[in-house]
Amino acid sequence: MNWKSAWTAWIASLVAPPAGIVLHWLRPNIGIVKKVSYSLLVAVWGVKWLILFFGLRVEADGTGIPKFFTFRQPETHYAILEQSRARQAVVAPVVEKTAPEPTPAPAVVKPAAGFWPDFRGPNRDGHYTETPLLTPWPATGLKRLWQQPAGGGYASFVVAEGRLYTIEQRRRREVVAAYDINTGRELWSNSWEADFRESMGGDGPRATPTWHEGRLYALGAQGEFRCLEAASGKTLWRRNILQENAAQNLQWGMAASPLIVDEKVIVLPGGGAGKSVAAYHKLTGEPVWKALNDKQAYTAPMLVTLAGKRQIVVVSAERAMGLTTESGDLLWEYPWKTEYDVNAAQPIVAGPSRLFVSAGYGHGAAVIEIGISGDKFEAKTVWSNNRMKNKFSGAVLFEGHIYGLDEAILACINAETGELKWKGGRYGYGQVLLASGHLVITTETGDLVLVKATPESHQELSRFPALSGKTWNVPALAGGKLFVRNATGMMAFAAQ
Repeated sequence: MNWKSAWTAWIASLVAPPAGIVLHWLRPNIGIVKKVSYSLLVAVWGVKWLILFFGLRVEADGTGIPKFFTFRQPETHYAILEQSRARQAVVAPVVEKTAPEPTPAPAVVKPAAGFWPDFRGPNRDGHYTETPLLTPWPATGLKRLWQQPAGGGYASFVVAEGRLYTIEQRRRREVVAAYDINTGRELWSNSWEADFRESMGGDGPRATPTWHEGRLYALGAQGEFRCLEAASGKTLWRRNILQENAAQNLQWGMAASPLIVDEKVIVLPGGGAGKSVAAYHKLTGEPVWKALNDKQAYTAPMLVTLAGKRQIVVVSAERAMGLTTESGDLLWEYPWKTEYDVNAAQPIVAGPSRLFVSAGYGHGAAVIEIGISGDKFEAKTVWSNNRMKNKFSGAVLFEGHIYGLDEAILACINAETGELKWKGGRYGYGQVLLASGHLVITTETGDLVLVKATPESHQELSRFPALSGKTWNVPALAGGKLFVRNATGMMAFAAQ
C-alpha cells in the first residue's frame, strides 16, 4: 500500500490519529485548505479516540473551565475499588443499641478527643482543638498511614469511636461506608440505587454524614435520607426529603449535611408551602416541624448562639436567617442573593452577636450583627466588601482575623473592619481548616499545605502532594490524624 495514498492516511487516522494527521500533510497534490480541514476532522476523532480507548476525562475546575485532564476508565476504577473492598470484607455483628434520653445540647460543643462528628468539625467552624499538630511538617511531608481507592462524590469524613464514615458513589449506587481509622479497612457499607450526574460540578453525593450518639445520619444527592446504626450500618429509618416535601432537587444536588439539634435532626429539602426546612425526630424519623418557603442552597445548617439566643442558622438561595430550635420560626433575615442562586460557603460566628457570610461569583463577604429591637431580632450590616469571596470553601476565624480562599487565592481580613491584611498563595478551589494556629489546606489539585495563621503576611511553611486529581472534599482531623479524600482516593496521615 502506498504510504502517501488517501486510504493509508485515513486508515492511520482511525487507528492512530496523530499519525493520520502527519500522513495527510505528506500527501501530494492536495491544497493547504484541505490539509487543514482533514487535520481538524482527525483531531476531533482523536479526542473521541482518547475517550473511548484510554478513558480521557475532562473535568471543570472551580471556575467551571475544563482543566482537569485524566486518563481513567470508570469501569476499571470501580473494578479496582471492588477488589480492594472484597479483600477487606468482614462481617460486622449487628449490635442493637438503645439511645439515651435526649438532653439539650449547648450551641458550642466541646469536642471529645478523637472525634470529628460533623461537617467541618464539632461546631462546623473548621477548628481542630485537640493536641497541637506537628509544625512545620517534614520536608518530605507527613507520614502516610494508609491509602486506598475511593468512590465518587464530594462528601468529607466524620470520625467517632475509632471509625471514619463517608458517603460515596460506586457505579449506580450511593454507598455509606465505615472504615477503621488505623488501617483504612472497610468495616461495613449501606447502599441504595442512586446515580446523580452533573456535567460541570461532577457526579456523586455531596453531603457529609453526621455522627451522633452511636447513629449516623446520611443524605444522598437525590434526597435519600437514612439513619444508620454506626456500629453495624443497619438502617434504623429512612425518608426521601425531596419527595415528601414536594421539592425539586438543586442543580448541583443535595449538599447540606444533616444537623442534630436536641431530639431533632434538621435537613434542607427546599420545598414550598412551608417545607423548605424540615426537622425529624432523630430516633424515629417522624416529622417534628417544617418551615419556610425558600429555595435552598448548598450550605449546611448550623447551631449557634447569637445575641444570647440559641438558634439554627440557615443560608438559603437568597438570604441568611436565624430560626428557633423549637419550631423553626423565623427570628431574623439578611438578604444574601448570588448569581445562579449559589450559596455554598459555610457562615462562621465572628463574635457574640456577629455572623460572617461569604459567596463567590464576584459577590463578596459581610459581617452582620444580630440585635434586638423591641421584641424582635434584626440583622444589620457591620461591613461588606469583595475582599473574601468564598465559593464553596468555608473560612476560619482566628484571633480576630478571617482566613479563607478569595475565589482561588488565600486571603486574610480583619474580622472587625473587613480590612484586607494580605492575599497570596494560589491553591485553587480547595479547602481550609484551622489547627494549632496554622491553616491546613487541601489544594484543588490534591496537595496538602501548611500556612501560618498570622495577619502579618502569607507564610507557607510546608507543602507536599497527596491526592491525585480534582480535590474539593473537606479534610478531617481527629486524634492527631489527618484524613483526606476525593472522587478516586482516600488517605490518612500522622499529623502530630
